[in-house]
Amino acid sequence: MRARKLFIGGKIRAIRTEAELTQAAFAAKLGISTSYLNQIENNQRHVSAAVLLALAENFAVDITSLSDQDSDRILADVVEALADPLVGAAQPSSADVKLVVQNAPSFAKAFLAMHQAMRRAGEQIAELDETLERTGALSEPTPYEEVRDFFHYVDNYIHELDLAGEKLGEQISKSRGSPVRGLAEHIERKHRVRVTIGAERQDGSEKDGKTLRHFDPLSRVLWLNARTPASTQAFQIAHQTGLLEHEATIDRIIEKAAFHSNDAAAICRIGLANYFAGAAILPYGAFLTAARELRHDLTLLADRFGTSIEQVAHRLSTLQRPGHKGVPFFFARVDQAGNITKRHSATKLQFARFGSACPLWNAHRAFETPNRITRQLAETPDGIRYLCLALAVTKASGGWRDPVQTYALALGCEVTHANELVYADDLDLSQASSFEPIGISCRICERRDCHQRAVPPLKRRLHVDANDRGIIPYSLD
Repeated sequence: MRARKLFIGGKIRAIRTEAELTQAAFAAKLGISTSYLNQIENNQRHVSAAVLLALAENFAVDITSLSDQDSDRILADVVEALADPLVGAAQPSSADVKLVVQNAPSFAKAFLAMHQAMRRAGEQIAELDETLERTGALSEPTPYEEVRDFFHYVDNYIHELDLAGEKLGEQISKSRGSPVRGLAEHIERKHRVRVTIGAERQDGSEKDGKTLRHFDPLSRVLWLNARTPASTQAFQIAHQTGLLEHEATIDRIIEKAAFHSNDAAAICRIGLANYFAGAAILPYGAFLTAARELRHDLTLLADRFGTSIEQVAHRLSTLQRPGHKGVPFFFARVDQAGNITKRHSATKLQFARFGSACPLWNAHRAFETPNRITRQLAETPDGIRYLCLALAVTKASGGWRDPVQTYALALGCEVTHANELVYADDLDLSQASSFEPIGISCRICERRDCHQRAVPPLKRRLHVDANDRGIIPYSLD
């Protein structure tokens, strides 16, 4: 297969700017001409292997971090935003969009932020009524979207917290007893926090299954719900440990992210503590080694580390440590209405930012066979093929009258990595007919013959003939 040319002018320019060097001085260190460097920075020339090696030698740059995956991620988001009817402008060509994203990624991100603001304004106009106007419920930006994008654009990998979590995980693995006991002893020894597990909270509040964790900073008591499995209890102790032990690191990350609201900062704090907890329960090195040894068998990995399959699947999508990467996975959590409540992709597959997911994706079919992993070989409109796994999960929170949480977990990778997964052993990856066509979102999917299309693509003209009716009531040019 022909090697893909690497156009990363923006990253090269950022390295030079950080080193405070002129183009001439920077080019001299790399052993290339100034004009060649200028062409690289403007994405007129691709980066050669010799230049990559010179970067690694002279500027301590990890070559594996210099991929154009960030550009792919931003490009997918910009294409979807441009397809939004709210934009309402003449659509630029794919080449023009790619040029903007490669040469001016900060401008592309600013455009995405503006598009989100425009959508929020449109929602306010469309949905505002007397109650909402009085309460101002829609007046603030959506903090969850802001935090989601933060993790999205850092490749869902936080190096400082990952290393810290791994260090704690290695310590706990050496202690006797279960992870819950080891983490409880650690937080009591280091932070004078006593862990109590019971059906009733320490403050005397009513028993229920809705509260998983409650920390009282005055009494230094961390209460955990006894109805939750041990994997959840261990995760919650690790989460609280992260908040106490790495507050300064978390503060620094949040400050650097420069969120637009206090709510977004607060949500990100929870997300970062969750990240630390995942890194502690599933330490990077040990988990990556086990994943390769067990060929990414989700059940066996969950059994070995005493965690849930969801924790395993999510952790697999974060194994992007520079110089020590695992298989690049996408991960998502999907509810029964098709809404994606968690998403991350270390692959080229980028999830729709708005609306439901493609109905042909096997994540929807997972609800038909709860607690059983379903497989799908799929191909997206860009011609890339994936091995997709999906599992419907049900979480009961209490008694008969208490609500039951149900959602599907989706995990997948490009078929080029399929031989590293046990789930591909009996699948025929050589036949094009084995792969089902899926998309990202109907409005940006240009497939002409999709029988599940909900709305027409915005970049194609429609032909409607009253005398000719197919599966869908129009044809595309």
